[in-house]
Amino acid sequence: MATTRTPKAPAATLAWTILLASAVLEAVWATALGLSDGFTRPLPTLVFAVTATLSMVGLGLAVKTIPLGTAYAVWVGIGAALTVGWAMATGVEPASPLKLLFIAGIVGCAAGLKLLPAGKS
Repeated sequence: MATTRTPKAPAATLAWTILLASAVLEAVWATALGLSDGFTRPLPTLVFAVTATLSMVGLGLAVKTIPLGTAYAVWVGIGAALTVGWAMATGVEPASPLKLLFIAGIVGCAAGLKLLPAGKS
């Protein structure tokens, strides 16, 4: 049975910083994956491999302090929102008011998970 950890403030701040950096790297590797054309283009493939590895390592470090479910939800949510945001900003994917609203909802939910007191539900 897993124990509930209540991290000290500096450790928690570092864990959340690592988690957010890992989410940014998730958006980078997802974008590079799309640009790799099925791993046939060397540079995007290399960027994918390096950033995917770093993103996973960061997630692994963050879950030493942040509960796994919370960390994973934030990592995926922020990474997905950044990936879609970048695709819209670069014209790869069309933007719409509803799409922006739903992306804001994802980010808001991730922020809500961060704002919950440690050890509380």
